[in-house]
Amino acid sequence: MKPIVNIPEVGAVLNDTSQSLCTRFRALFMLKNVGGDAAVAEITRCLMANLQGSDLLNHELAYCLGQMQNETALPTLNLVLDNSENSIITRHEAAEALGAIGLKESLEILKKYSSDPVQAVSETCQLAYQRINSSFEREKLSFSDSAPYKSYDPVLPTSECFGDDLDKLETIMMDTGRSLYQRYEAMFVLRDMNTPESAVVLAKGLKDTHSALFRHEIAFVLGQMQLPATVPMLIESLSDVKENCMVRHECAEALGSIADEKCLSVLHEFKNDKSDVVKESCIVALDMYEYENSTDQFHYAI
Repeated sequence: MKPIVNIPEVGAVLNDTSQSLCTRFRALFMLKNVGGDAAVAEITRCLMANLQGSDLLNHELAYCLGQMQNETALPTLNLVLDNSENSIITRHEAAEALGAIGLKESLEILKKYSSDPVQAVSETCQLAYQRINSSFEREKLSFSDSAPYKSYDPVLPTSECFGDDLDKLETIMMDTGRSLYQRYEAMFVLRDMNTPESAVVLAKGLKDTHSALFRHEIAFVLGQMQLPATVPMLIESLSDVKENCMVRHECAEALGSIADEKCLSVLHEFKNDKSDVVKESCIVALDMYEYENSTDQFHYAI
């Protein structure tokens, strides 16, 4: 049962720039969990007002809109993607959200930016375009109550029978001669296996030299899995100041999800990082950990 929430009240918190980023994140994920047009309206209002503010918040706002599967968010997501002045991670997440919502009317703008000069944006649009097309070539798929991860992913469940051969899955995932969509399919098969062994194979993707977007998605799924076996690899990528901030920020959030002692110490170490999106990710990840260990009722969605 969804909690009873005063949406305008929570929306006011989300849109209040005097509130801490952590408090606004809690409001955002509460609205995501509640869902509906009114919640989407509060999130889109914040996104349009905050485009010159925190890139991390904008990224999460767009992500939540995609996961809420509400077509009323489409005009806002289109505007965000269509403006090259917006940050890369915000435009990327807007494109991914369009793919997650999965309507044919998004194909035109996704095709337009599939050749964007920014690699992370063009690759995201290509994935989202193929995801939508795939969903109409067969019955549209979404997660079920029995699915291990309650998320709408950048690719649909694979139609290719990969099996459970870790070596084969690793080969496909790391093969830069394959399409990024195929590599993502193998990635999500490994995620859904949900074992320490499959997680360690996934973590090898953090060493990919072809695509920062790919490395960022690897870190995201490792955060979903929450397996301590990958902590050293995530720490290594977060600690590499030459790594793309998209990847480092996702590593920080993954470490916040795993939240053992080693994770917490490195998050404290980088909460003053020179990159704002990395710094803020560490701060929010620490807040998430504190929430999970408190009785605070103003909470993140599970």
